[in-house]
Amino acid sequence: MANCQPLSGELTRLSLRTKTDEPRIVKYVYLFDIDGTLLNTGGAGQRAMERALQAAFSLTDLSHDIPAAGRTDRAITSDLFHHHGIADESANWQRFLDAYVEQLPQALAELDGRVLPGVFALLETLVARGDVALGLLTGNFRRGAELKLLHYRLDHHFEFGGFGDDYFDRDDVARSALAEACRHLDRQYAPDHIWVIGDTPSDVKCARAIGAHAVAVATGIF
Repeated sequence: MANCQPLSGELTRLSLRTKTDEPRIVKYVYLFDIDGTLLNTGGAGQRAMERALQAAFSLTDLSHDIPAAGRTDRAITSDLFHHHGIADESANWQRFLDAYVEQLPQALAELDGRVLPGVFALLETLVARGDVALGLLTGNFRRGAELKLLHYRLDHHFEFGGFGDDYFDRDDVARSALAEACRHLDRQYAPDHIWVIGDTPSDVKCARAIGAHAVAVATGIF
């Protein structure tokens, strides 16, 4: 069986899709990445982060070459703080996160993003099976993930997830997502019943870290 023990600290929980009272036996868990896998926001996350830095810390020069693909928002933001000389302390993290959550809906509305081909049909097919549970395994901040999925009307498909609020390494996000799946579904899962779907080498790597199947899609930049 896969290791469903949570990591130390409080486990982030997502409450998007509502549980029903209908009995079901979930045999398979599918953990989806968001950006480049389910949707393409046109760069809304980056724009919202830059505007959050401006709003929270009055920055004017936002130039940087910090990579983002496959990384967690925690790791990206930590690098941004270091690059701009912002102290890595809890008060600054909260200021940034509050500003980011405020800026993201506007950035999503401004840019020409889209749900990627086949995603609606795939999710509807999986949900209709009854023996499948859908979760998230994403580097996004939890609130960022929720806002992106709400904007593109995908939120109702997902029951739980692992997020990038607290983790620098995507492997730890995978462990968190697995622990949350076991908690939510109240059972243990063999690795061959867990699938991780993503568009970067980091998605494949983190699937291996929890012993899951990896499905690499070619809709991102790799």
